[in-house]
Amino acid sequence: MPNSDPRGLRRESAYLSAEERRAKGKALRDAAPRVSHAGWKPPSGRRDPVEIVSRSNAGRLPQLTPIRFGRMSASPFAFYRGSAALMAADLAGTATSGIRVQACGDAHLMNFGGFATPERNVVFDINDLDETLPAPFEWDLKRLAASVVVAAQHVRLPDSDAARVAADVVREYRERMADYASMRALDVWYDRIDLVRYVERAADPAVQKEVRRRVAQRVEEAQRKTQPDFLYPKLVSQEGAKPRIKDEPPLIFHPAADEAPALRTGAVDAIAAYRESLAEHTRVLFDRYHFFDYAVKVVGVGSVGTVCGVCLFMAADGDPLFLQVKEARASVLEPYAGKSLHPNHGQRVVVGQRIMQSASDVFLGWTRAKAGFDVYVRQLRDMKMSAVLEGCDTGLLRHYSRMCAHALARAHARSGDAAMMSGYMGSGQTFDDAIGEFAVEYADQNRRDFREFTKAIREGRIETLIEA
Repeated sequence: MPNSDPRGLRRESAYLSAEERRAKGKALRDAAPRVSHAGWKPPSGRRDPVEIVSRSNAGRLPQLTPIRFGRMSASPFAFYRGSAALMAADLAGTATSGIRVQACGDAHLMNFGGFATPERNVVFDINDLDETLPAPFEWDLKRLAASVVVAAQHVRLPDSDAARVAADVVREYRERMADYASMRALDVWYDRIDLVRYVERAADPAVQKEVRRRVAQRVEEAQRKTQPDFLYPKLVSQEGAKPRIKDEPPLIFHPAADEAPALRTGAVDAIAAYRESLAEHTRVLFDRYHFFDYAVKVVGVGSVGTVCGVCLFMAADGDPLFLQVKEARASVLEPYAGKSLHPNHGQRVVVGQRIMQSASDVFLGWTRAKAGFDVYVRQLRDMKMSAVLEGCDTGLLRHYSRMCAHALARAHARSGDAAMMSGYMGSGQTFDDAIGEFAVEYADQNRRDFREFTKAIREGRIETLIEA
């Protein structure tokens, strides 16, 4: 029987060798030549970017959307981070290879980073998959490459360096995919990027010392901030015998008093439903903890305004567990790549994470809130580390961007056909140059859109709140 998958991911009805699948990928160039990915020109009738960004506020908490727009107004790079819906609409009109993978949906530089595996190793991987959905592989790659150019502009690197680093990113992705195409399926699935070992092995000699210093500093900082002795007093106050999450409005706050009883009841119900999404052996661990408190927490840029909160659980005095509960909305890719097969968008995010990440949080799960929206749950902090771009020179940006490209190739190879993707991209620079050219020209589009966005703010069409 044919082994089909309605998500559009690769499932062959008959066995094909890796060489045969490479040939199929190469044949796809007839319908979508690699040079068709080059450059970017806004189509006639392109929708107003301010309208698209504003529409993405639908269903968000209205009191928080000014914070979202305030964060997006900080720079073109911040705007890029918060406008995944805008780029998704633009990508839908570009050439597509026809090869689908489990896509990230928002693969910019700041959505990669380090985090701890359940075995307490520190790996480098995609760490934000709110928008994950099956889609053409090159959509993620184009968003990543364009983010490199936008980031280079943000730290004021020469335009020529930005263009070269963007092409380097595509080459790194292409070459890594060629490696995965020659690996056994289980070896691809088990592959992971050990952060410290990767730096020791892969850093360019010219930047290796600085990369080592930065990584060591970030790992030490993440380890310290994840320790209960650091996190608990920072987030929790003791009110009599009962611990309570500290209010720090407008970024951390408890719901209004008239909402609190219903919200607490709803939280208890949601926790019970969330528990059922965990593996049975994880429930044994989770059942050691008792729920104490819930507060709203504002996070990120693109996520601001969606319902996000932190739950405090205690197993014993000095033994806390902080779980982050995030609203899961339809992916920004859905209007263009098709609806998710999962009835719960929290489940969509969790399944996508487990497919794309080499290791996922042991407490990762999902449920539906009593108010009717979908959520997914994970630990609030588990040695999560993101890059700090400020002060980044060309060498550091190139090294970090290549790490992101490696992680993206590994994630795509887990769900997609690495041999077909490798066959489509080829072994020369044609594909690298095409996506690199797109990245440069789309970064210019991002700057134009940012100017329109800030103009709307000046004219009072958009309300912002700039945090102190």
